[in-house]
Amino acid sequence: MTIHLVGAGPGDPDLLTLRALRLLGTADVVVYDRLVDTRVLDLVAPWAERIDVGKRPGGPSDAQERIHTILLDAAARAEVVVRLKGGDPFVFGRGGEEAEALRAAGMDVAVVPGVSSAIAGPAAAGIPVTMRGHASGFTVVTGHEDPANSHHLDWDALAHLGTTLVVLMGASRAGTIAERLLAAGMNPKTPVAAVQSATTDAQRTVRTNLINLENHTVDSPAILVIGTVADLDVVGDLMEGRLVPKANFDHLVADLAS
Repeated sequence: MTIHLVGAGPGDPDLLTLRALRLLGTADVVVYDRLVDTRVLDLVAPWAERIDVGKRPGGPSDAQERIHTILLDAAARAEVVVRLKGGDPFVFGRGGEEAEALRAAGMDVAVVPGVSSAIAGPAAAGIPVTMRGHASGFTVVTGHEDPANSHHLDWDALAHLGTTLVVLMGASRAGTIAERLLAAGMNPKTPVAAVQSATTDAQRTVRTNLINLENHTVDSPAILVIGTVADLDVVGDLMEGRLVPKANFDHLVADLAS
């Protein structure tokens, strides 16, 4: 039995891979996370069982272990099981942990990469994470570190890398992140962009600088982009309004499933 770890991308169903779309159209069980866009869930086969395992703040401490149990139970009674995760399964999606647990239980695991919001979020706001004259690299970190992890982020080092800094899951800690980078010596005038609900109809971009970030409300989900590229908007509103009509998606799903 194979369980498919599938990346749902940043939100817009246009950004699903063809393999992900094919699996959603043929799955018997889809186990999905809280931030998977409802438009992506609309593409799930009508006969499929849908199981919401999205973690909520203050939820049970054994939530990840419960997800493993749910996946194993689904695999015991269904032919095609999809574990659907926002973005890419292996970019802060705990896909690696789930793959290890499933393999240890005797399951085969197939990974379907997804478009990571670390790149797609900034791109949707017209921000290239690398650009000549601005940044020759980018660094992606999480705003929510595992407290049990003995290897914590070195904010002093991050402040001096000279690359674009992309922070995922950092909305609620934006002010603290700014304080740490300022304390480490990062220029207070460093541009910052907070791309909220990227690639969805609710997308909104807050642009400011590091010293003023704490004065702005950043709503989750959001990607923080820190660096000179955060001042750029190289596409304007060309990224907006590009959704393929659902009828066309239904037709494509039917073709892929046949």
